Amino acid sequence: MSPDSSILGISAAITGGIQLLGFLVAYKLQTEKFYDILGGFNFLVLGIYSAIDGEYPGGAWYDNTRKVCATVIFSLSRAWLLLFLAWRAHERGGDARFDEVKDKFGMFLLYWFVQGIWVFCISLPIIFINASDKAFDGLSVLDYICIVAFAFAVVFEIVADVQKAVWVKAGRQGGFCQVGVWKYSRHPNYFAEMLQWWAAWGLSFGSGSGWGDAQWWVSILSPVITMNILLNTAGTGVANANGKNLKRYYDHYPDYARYRKETSILIPMIGYKYVPMFLKRTIFFDFARYEYRPEEASSSMNEAKKTADNNYHTFSS
Repeated sequence: MSPDSSILGISAAITGGIQLLGFLVAYKLQTEKFYDILGGFNFLVLGIYSAIDGEYPGGAWYDNTRKVCATVIFSLSRAWLLLFLAWRAHERGGDARFDEVKDKFGMFLLYWFVQGIWVFCISLPIIFINASDKAFDGLSVLDYICIVAFAFAVVFEIVADVQKAVWVKAGRQGGFCQVGVWKYSRHPNYFAEMLQWWAAWGLSFGSGSGWGDAQWWVSILSPVITMNILLNTAGTGVANANGKNLKRYYDHYPDYARYRKETSILIPMIGYKYVPMFLKRTIFFDFARYEYRPEEASSSMNEAKKTADNNYHTFSS
């Protein structure tokens, strides 16, 4: 195998081993508290491993500025993720997602398997860069743009996470977060997460053989999967934070409607209220399905109540 595919395969095996071991211990102890933490740890292991094994005769890792920048920024990003998830797990004392599955061997294993796929796919651009044996001939204009974007996105996400955490700790003043970067984006952390992996994928272009490099194209899974999870997957990201879950804001905070109308859903900006609706619904990702519709929320609540009543009558009979 070529150095690229060899390191890719070993990275997949390392990920599988970490997640399987984590599952076995978690299932034995019937806990999910280190699920997210092991995800962050897995990222760091892949970054370090691919940097070490990616060296080749006459091509030391530290002499390749692209590899060094990509690995350092990636490691900072994932180290923050590890610290943030560890803090969140401690604060919450558990994760409700696993309440109904951690005692079911197959279903609990599936959660760990999916996390492994996620970690591996998100890491693809960095593995690709470090595994490349292409001679380094300096950074291109694209490299500089992507390095700056990658680093900016990591710092921006850290700032957004910290500002939100401080606001929560201070008692959630105002009911919805409008401090710092949250004044200019309703989901600045998700914007930064998406930007990171598009920048990482762009940076990896210089480590391949050009537009026809199949492995480089495969690594586009990193930003594509990130966007799909954060924009389309129920129970997480933008999809989870909007729609019927906005009821509490519309019911209790009259200013929320104005904030929503005037604040970009992702890209931090000023003057969002002047952006034409067709642009909001397309390139700004402020899709109609994210809107709060009282009649749908009411219908969902009534259906839930009906189900609960049926369950009660079934039980009592």
